[in-house]
Amino acid sequence: MIGYIKGKIIGKNEQSLLLENNGIGYRVFSTPQVLTIDIGQEIELHTHLQVREDAFNLFGFQSPAELAFFELLTTVSGVGPKVALSVLSAGDLELIKGAIVSQDAAVFTKVGGVGKKTAERIIMELKEKLSGSFTVTGLGKSDDLLGALEQLGYSVREIKEVLNKIDHTLPTEEKLKQALKYLGK
Repeated sequence: MIGYIKGKIIGKNEQSLLLENNGIGYRVFSTPQVLTIDIGQEIELHTHLQVREDAFNLFGFQSPAELAFFELLTTVSGVGPKVALSVLSAGDLELIKGAIVSQDAAVFTKVGGVGKKTAERIIMELKEKLSGSFTVTGLGKSDDLLGALEQLGYSVREIKEVLNKIDHTLPTEEKLKQALKYLGK
């Protein structure tokens, strides 16, 4: 699995960029924010690899929090990676989370590929997961894993419980995936 990639942008279109890494060009689907980066620039992306019968699709994000939210969106019934990417294109992460908590389906229906029913399903299935706002104290806030879990709205108690279960020798992206599995995502 490809969890992270760093390379030079050698091409792009409206949905994806072509990222050269060690002589190999990777097609990476991403958000409009990433796609505004100029050709020739070097970029680092946290990635999700979707494996299907007919394709291997790589989705890239600038932060572990964006990746975690993307993966959370794909847990919603009827929301695949391309729809989740469209949802993330609606605005910054905080705006999207706020729309879910405040049940503002209009934010999502403005995005291509997301109808009223899908928007309502996203809100219904994720509202409880995102409704708590808190601050992690005494847990070393500099850790990317803690920041990502905090951004997803988990309580201090939930974070402490999951920290005791995960393998801390893994890279941050893998620890995050493990933590989300334990949290039932």
